[in-house]
Order: sequence, then C-alpha cells, then structure tokens
Amino acid sequence: MFELYVNGKQYKVDADEKTPLLWVIREHIGLTGTKFGCGKGICGACSVLLEGNPIRSCITPVSSAHKKRITTIEGIPSSHPIKRAWIELEVPQCGYCQPGQIVEAYALLKRNPRASTEEIVSVMSSHLCRCGTYGRILKAVQRAQKLMGVKS
Repeated sequence: MFELYVNGKQYKVDADEKTPLLWVIREHIGLTGTKFGCGKGICGACSVLLEGNPIRSCITPVSSAHKKRITTIEGIPSSHPIKRAWIELEVPQCGYCQPGQIVEAYALLKRNPRASTEEIVSVMSSHLCRCGTYGRILKAVQRAQKLMGVKS
C-alpha cells in the first residue's frame, strides 16, 4: 500500500511497487490529464512534479513516490499565469503534449520567474511536440512571466 499526496489530497493505493506512477495517477486515482507518450521518459507528455521537481511519471515507479507530494496538470490552478498565457496565446494544436509542457513551465517559473529566453528554450526542449508549437510555447512562458509581474 502506497500513500501519495496528489494535488494536496491524500490517496492510499494498492499497486505493485514497480507500477509506473503514471498508471497509478490515471487508473487508480482517476486523474487523466497526465498523458502517456513514449513510455520511455523521452517525450515528456507524462511529466508531473514530485516534491516540486519535474519527473517523467511513465518511468517512475510508484514506490519512489510513497509519502511524497505530487502535482499533476489538474493541480495547477486555472488562474495561474502559465495556464492563462497558454490559453491566451492558443498554444496547443493537438494538445497531447501540453499537460507535460505546462507542468514543466510551471516548475521552471516557480524555480526561476526571471528565466531568460535561453533558459526557457533549454528547459522546454526536453519535451517533444509533434505539432511543432515550440515558438508559441516560448511566447506563452514569456507571457506568463509578464502576468507574474516579471520585468524583462
């Protein structure tokens, strides 16, 4: 039995210790915003925050999340500047990678609200977007910085 704290709520989950955290989040807890992409930790669609740090939940066993704080796309308030910027700039095309992208951008801005263009590109390049919305993703992160009151 694993005890998880997902988006501020406690869950007790009976799963094999090697079960990927992604499947626990989606199938045991029922939060389907986090997506399965490559299953190898490469694309980033499955990104969630574990103790505030982005991880690839498709390759993270649930046992490593026991009694730890997890934030999924559902745990980021819709009023947060990153979500507002994403909508305002109409970033998604197919939208499949967007939850992981937003979680990564949220963590970046929490860690460094004044991230430079180079830092944003570097961090966000760890995510794959088949639609190629990278330019809009960069603009959305920069727009979120402005909404947060960060002066360039």
